[in-house]
Amino acid sequence: QVQLVESGGGAVQTGGSLRLSCVVTKSDRSFDNYAMGWFRQAPGKEREFVAAVDWRGDSRRYADAVKGRFTISRDNTKRTVLLEMNSLKTDDTTVYYCAADTYGVAPAADASDYDCWGQGTQVTVSS
Repeated sequence: QVQLVESGGGAVQTGGSLRLSCVVTKSDRSFDNYAMGWFRQAPGKEREFVAAVDWRGDSRRYADAVKGRFTISRDNTKRTVLLEMNSLKTDDTTVYYCAADTYGVAPAADASDYDCWGQGTQVTVSS
């Protein structure tokens, strides 16, 4: 079992920046043995892939909607994954979730590949 705790959400204006943090507070496997990802989900919509990073932090994947604006990174010594969000748009407004793929090491874009999820953090971008 892996427990994930997100933080860093909030309200900003269009063009602003936020940094989301996800800390693994409990894990029965070493943090540097599995891939991590960020997803987002608006009410009434399916969970949407945002970004993912491999177990070492060397390989990253991004959704087209955030490519060039968001950056995912990880610090295995701190068991933390970050999502730096720049040039935020109103379309980025929703709840963001951190996820762990404890059976995989490569960055996956399919939510079904992830078996552990955080509670979510709200991001609101206003014009």
